[in-house]
Parts: sequence; structure tokens; C-alpha cells
Amino acid sequence: MNYPDSFTLRWTGGPLRGTATLPASKSESNRVLILQALAGGGTLENLSDANDTQLMRRLLAHPEASVVDAEDAGTVMRFLTAYLAVTGRQVTLTGTARMCERPIGVLVDALRQLGAVIDYVDRQGYPPLRLRGWEPTESAPLQVRGDISSQFISALMMIGPLVPGGLQLQLTGHVGSRPYIQMTAELMRHFGADVEAGERTVRVGTRPYQPADYHVESDWSAASYWYSMVALAPSGSQVRLPGLRRQSLQGDQVVRHLMESLGVRTEFVADGVELHQLAPEERSSRVAMNFTDCPDLAQTIAVAAAATGVVVDMTGLESLRIKETDRIAALQTELAKVGATLTDIGDAVFQVKAADFRVADARIATYHDHRMAMAFAPLALRGPLTIDRPAVVRKSYPFFWEELRQAGFTLE
Repeated sequence: MNYPDSFTLRWTGGPLRGTATLPASKSESNRVLILQALAGGGTLENLSDANDTQLMRRLLAHPEASVVDAEDAGTVMRFLTAYLAVTGRQVTLTGTARMCERPIGVLVDALRQLGAVIDYVDRQGYPPLRLRGWEPTESAPLQVRGDISSQFISALMMIGPLVPGGLQLQLTGHVGSRPYIQMTAELMRHFGADVEAGERTVRVGTRPYQPADYHVESDWSAASYWYSMVALAPSGSQVRLPGLRRQSLQGDQVVRHLMESLGVRTEFVADGVELHQLAPEERSSRVAMNFTDCPDLAQTIAVAAAATGVVVDMTGLESLRIKETDRIAALQTELAKVGATLTDIGDAVFQVKAADFRVADARIATYHDHRMAMAFAPLALRGPLTIDRPAVVRKSYPFFWEELRQAGFTLE
């Protein structure tokens, strides 16, 4: 789908009702693609249409390439660094200008200790990387920082069965996004691996992967935008989201609990969930939320809180500085356009509040960040809203705007 450089999003009026189609989980999809490649087979169903996942599929399908471009996809860059290393590929791995500003030294240092031969093409600690082979030796336990990206840990875990003697990781510092580590462990077990993931240690045995089939769940991160829309929509709104599981591997399923404070109740039904809007008096006036394990929900919650008038004290935002953009700075700039603030009040707490909330034809910049576009889109329920560079949603939810059109929004 081709979109203009910007468009104005409007709500046509009345309660928001109907069924929305969610993309499949990008987090599950990108992991099972690597695991399928390492296992040598298996059928994968309901893979994500997101650009990140389609990119991963294309790159894995062309092992002869001498240059691999991960574009702007963090999981692709990190997972392929480990995968290409353990499979002994001689290749240059690069990405967009922003990707080459995102640190990868923690992962490279660990892979070198395991036997990977990796050089930095330009700046130490950052892509592009030149991978020059795999000379494995049985290694001592590795110490890996957990406070930069859990994707580094997941990348190492997935190659664990191919490391002589297996893999032992000791996680140091504050470990963020822990549910993603547990997701990786569960998917590895599904493909036959022997893995234990504790609070501070990860152990992966040498039992080889086996081909396995897997059906990917719908994406809870994408569901968060519909939670926000139900919270902001006129009274009586409810939306059905098929494909979500009560017993989910995704950490962002916590959105169903977080959004209760902002006025949305979750009901599990046979094929997914139904979102119901709560009465105004059932919403909180002020609440504290920790995003350590679910950083991808922070933008959605911040915008929805500003629009609903709920003051939220947000912690666990450390990793937002090194995402597709500096998401804290981007939120601060764009929330100001609608009369809201995201303020550092000390002790790693950021408070979002709105003293004079208004949409009033605001124009939202998206910073090459899919989540900025989708987190702010629900504000169109409160007034016309212009979105710059709307095509960024292709990264994780390529048909997002079409779903909004079918739900009753207009795109001008």
C-alpha cells in the first residue's frame, strides 16, 4: 500500500464497534524463522506480514549474499548477527543510518568469546559488521548485560545448541524485557532444545534442534492501539480482536491489565478477545506503571493517558532511548502539541499528564518510528489529526490504516 507523505485522520462519529484484524506477532515470527533455519525444517503458519519479518524471510532465503542489509529492523540485525556467526558465514551485515547508531558491542563481545570472528567496519561497537567465520571452543560462562536489549540475550540463546559444550549466560545489571527471554526459551523448547532461563542465569544444552511446526499468535503489541481507541472512543464502544490467546508467550499481553486503569475491560471469547469501554468513574485518576518488561507499550499508554486525563508515573523506560528513535524525546515533543507533558520527575520516573489536552488539528511527526504513528493515531477520535510519514507502519502493522478506514475513520 502506498501512502502520501502525510494525511489527515478523522473519526466519522458514534461508538467504535466491530472486529479488527491484527498482524501476527513479529516477536514470535522472527524467532521461529531463526529456529526453523537452525532446525532444518518445519512448517510455520500465520507468519507476520510486517516488513521486519518479511525481511528476515528474504535474508534467510539467500545464504549466498555477501552483503546483508538488516535495514531498520533491530531483531533482524541482532538475531542474524548470531545466526550468521554460528553458521560460519563470510558476510558484511549492515543497516540504515539509524541502525548503525544503535549499539551492538555487547552481542559482538559475547560472540567473539564463543568463537566468532567479527570485525567492525567503521565505529567500534556499532554496525556495520564484517563476519569472517566461526572457530568455536568450549567456553566458560559468559557475562552479558541485561540492561541494553533482551534481543542480545535471545540471539545468543538461540545459537546455544550449536556451541560446543552448550551455552551458559550470567545476566548482569538490571534485566529488561524479561518476558521476551522467556518467549525465546519456550520457542526453543518447541523445536527440541534443552534450555533453562532463570532470573540471573541461562543454560542451553547441546541437544540439537528438531524440525517442528508452529502457528504464530496475533500480536498483543498491535492490539494495544485498539485498546487505546476503545479508551478514547465515544461511550458504548467495543471491539473484537481475533487470534489472541489467554496463555500467551508475549509480554505485551500485560496491556489488558494496564488498560483497565484507562477505561478498557478485556473479555476472552472463543476466537480472541473483546474490548469493552468502562464508565468514566471506573477509570483511575493517577496510577504507576512499570514498562521494564513491556517497553513497546509505553508510547501507547502515554498518549492514551494524556487523552483520558489519567496521570501516569512511568518507570522502566531506559531502553526507549535506543529504539528506532529516542522515543522519550519524541514523546515529549509530540505530546506537547496536544497540551500534554512527559516530565522526568526524578528516580527514573517519567510522569505523563495533560493540563490542557486538545487535538485541534495537531500534526504528528513519526520519526521513522512505526509506534509513534500508531500510538498517536487514536487521538483522531478527539479531533482531526495529521500524521506525517504514515507509511512507517509497514514495519510491524502494514495494513493498520486500512483497518482504521474499515472501522470508520477517514484518511484525507
